[in-house]
Amino acid sequence: MIRNHRSVSALQAAHESPTLSHLAALTKESSARLKSLEGLLPGGLLKNIKPGPIEGSTWCLLLDNNAVAAKLRQLMPALQAHLRSKGWEVTSIRLKVQMSSLTR
Repeated sequence: MIRNHRSVSALQAAHESPTLSHLAALTKESSARLKSLEGLLPGGLLKNIKPGPIEGSTWCLLLDNNAVAAKLRQLMPALQAHLRSKGWEVTSIRLKVQMSSLTR
């Protein structure tokens, strides 16, 4: 058995593997979705939100704290409508507050 040991960049590996390529596309789409919401979010809120995974028509946002989650819950209908108007099928946005490494 002959093995070809060549190093490849993560980007090249992602393009060559169907699974990694799909994950890379979902990551890019998740970031694009969050970027499209910039104008709808109150100032300073965006820095506390990170794009999360997309699972079918459900999108997850990773949040720094509960206050951000509370504000996003108020804005949820407008956010979902905006995303649908941009062509993304989003029926649900999941909010996940991440624990700070300082409190662990």
